[in-house]
Amino acid sequence: MKITVITVGKVKEKYFRDAIAEYEKRLSKYCKLEIVEVADEKTPDKASAVEEELIKAKEAERILKYIKEDAFVYTLEILGQKLDSPAFAKQIDNIGISGKSHIQFVIGGSLGLHESVSKRADRKLSFSDMTFPHQLMRVILLEQIYRAYRIISGEPYHK
Repeated sequence: MKITVITVGKVKEKYFRDAIAEYEKRLSKYCKLEIVEVADEKTPDKASAVEEELIKAKEAERILKYIKEDAFVYTLEILGQKLDSPAFAKQIDNIGISGKSHIQFVIGGSLGLHESVSKRADRKLSFSDMTFPHQLMRVILLEQIYRAYRIISGEPYHK
């Protein structure tokens, strides 16, 4: 299975980069992982709703260039479906069983995702009602993908 994480912005903090590298290493046993970073747009202080929509649209253009027609696409959204780890693992396993060989996860920028990206999703996923910085969300997502593969493989994982 190929897993692609498409994310807006770069990871600046070394501790996040180290955690991401660790999960990339762990996941190499289970899948081919690719992380695609697209540029984020500067959001001015007190941006209007129109400005925010334009920013999300520009980021969406960049994201959509990387979304593959034949991929199963998850978007990470506050209003997405909440799953426990075994249910998430079952979904990933079922996607592979159904014949898909590529899963793409999309993490938006600080303003979230434009509706054009959200509409492309096969599934919308939420990890919490809280908002997380995209750098931290990348680590959380990679950890959950790793945990899913451990569950699928019948290997122990921390509960």
